[in-house]
Amino acid sequence: MKHLPNIITMSRIALVILFTALLAADGLPSAELTDTVTGGWFCPLSVPACIALWAFIVAAVTDFLDGYLARKYQVVSDFGKLMDPLADKILVSAAYIYLTWAGLCPFWAVIIIVFREFLVTGIRQIALTHNYVMAADWCGKWKTGFQLAFCIAALVHIAYGGNLPEPLCSLSIGLGGEVLRGILLWASVILTLWSGANYCLQARRFIR
Repeated sequence: MKHLPNIITMSRIALVILFTALLAADGLPSAELTDTVTGGWFCPLSVPACIALWAFIVAAVTDFLDGYLARKYQVVSDFGKLMDPLADKILVSAAYIYLTWAGLCPFWAVIIIVFREFLVTGIRQIALTHNYVMAADWCGKWKTGFQLAFCIAALVHIAYGGNLPEPLCSLSIGLGGEVLRGILLWASVILTLWSGANYCLQARRFIR
């Protein structure tokens, strides 16, 4: 049990590699295909994209699981403190970069999100050198939740398109899908800026 949280963290990095490889092999999704119904319920438009979607969902679940187990069994380690947030940022960055390439996320939003993620990682490491632990606040946790929700909604659109039962179909394709992804994206960007500003304020004495 002592090493289980760290094993789960490393498995998340392995899932990111699998996720990236599958989407690279799949290429760009067809806009015409993803906005139509071409088969039965949960019939994937692309098998690699479908596997990549579920790899991302499992990786997102492990994001919660490793921290929960480490706290529950009091096996928090320096390795986990370093690798857990790094694995999260690699996962989110990989998904957002791909979704920009696929035309589902504007480039400027990815720059803001990726910049914030690595800026906060650097600030946390500086704070640790001063024996000051910067724990994630409620804003950071909501930010992560909305980021993962946006990525999952966009990946569902790519993997299944309109091959979903209602109301999921209306939230995947057409205007309903665009509105849902827009709300999740804007919430992600706003919370990203907000939580990033909070970290900078907390660490202003170290930044000076």
